[in-house]
Amino acid sequence: MELPREHVCCGRPYYDCGMLDRAKRALDRVLDVLEPGVPVVMLEPGCLSVFRDELKQLFPKDPRAERLQVFSLSEFLLSRDKQIKKIERQIVLHSHCHQKAIWGAKSDIDLLRAAGCEVSAPDTGCCGMAGTFGYRPEHYQTSKRIAGLALLPALQAAPAAQVVANGFSCREQIEGLGGRPTLHLAELLAG
Repeated sequence: MELPREHVCCGRPYYDCGMLDRAKRALDRVLDVLEPGVPVVMLEPGCLSVFRDELKQLFPKDPRAERLQVFSLSEFLLSRDKQIKKIERQIVLHSHCHQKAIWGAKSDIDLLRAAGCEVSAPDTGCCGMAGTFGYRPEHYQTSKRIAGLALLPALQAAPAAQVVANGFSCREQIEGLGGRPTLHLAELLAG
């Protein structure tokens, strides 16, 4: 495993602000830096969704985009048939909205179960943060209401469980409104 030789960004923040030209430039740079055919593991679901959705739309005939191999951490680890470290905990898994919409949480659940965890992945929909949406003062009350629909009740129903959420904004929402510490799947596996 190695990091890219230069800092790159998928451009997700630009999409959120409607700056598609800048987002396309950021992705073009990523395609210049990342080695074609080398598996790329992405830890942030919002970033991975860019490579599974927007990249194909912005670079439909670019051979670099076609050769790019991107994986979530769980997909990558499961595909390598490596021995998974036993953790054996009760887990509440909250998946990022983009993950739910594009590739789902099956690999995360499978990896956690392979680690000996008892996994609950309630259908919580969006956490309410939605990238920068919940950070904006004019959206704060709406963000809280969304979190209160299913996410916060699911957390309250499992007070002893470790909360795992791979999305940065999801972790912020869970910690801020739910008062629960969260871990990224990578942190849980490394711990």
